[in-house]
Amino acid sequence: MRYFLMLLFISVLTACKPAIEGNQFVATDITGADFAQTLRLTDHTGKPRALTDFKGKAVVLFFGYTHCPDVCPTTMLDLKQTMKLLGPRADELQVLFVTLDPARDTQAVLAQFVPSFDKRFIGLRGNEQETSAATATFKIYAKKVDVQGKGGYTVDHSAGMYVFDKAGKIRLYIDYGEKPVDIAHDLKLIL
Repeated sequence: MRYFLMLLFISVLTACKPAIEGNQFVATDITGADFAQTLRLTDHTGKPRALTDFKGKAVVLFFGYTHCPDVCPTTMLDLKQTMKLLGPRADELQVLFVTLDPARDTQAVLAQFVPSFDKRFIGLRGNEQETSAATATFKIYAKKVDVQGKGGYTVDHSAGMYVFDKAGKIRLYIDYGEKPVDIAHDLKLIL
């Protein structure tokens, strides 16, 4: 009995170990999730796109909007830094930015905003119905909030990112504010 209790105690301590080692993800592993399977929108050049277009590359998918005062540009800068950390392997990754504000984020606005972080990044948009369908498919919270000022509103929204592997399977959910070095670590494991 004493031996069994000692093994149980050691197992509990080992399970509580917070350090990230070699092949452990920093982000939340959602492999096998039964949502976020399809996406069909138009890119910032006017070309229809689907998630299946990017098979053979890992994909980071982020929902946001160009008038966002903080979360969206910060996340895009983090992804830009992540690409630098990946070095030559960055070409095996596709970053997709899906707008939650199709009324203001026209094709021209997305074409200026998204590639300004990295020319390989792609902005995606749909009409109101397509955007609503995408947020439902990906379980994204998004709500217009009226404010005083020029823009008239902001969009409160979920701020994490989804990662798909090269076979197009959903693998990770990365929380907002994750450090680029940790994002790069996880993406190297996915690649």
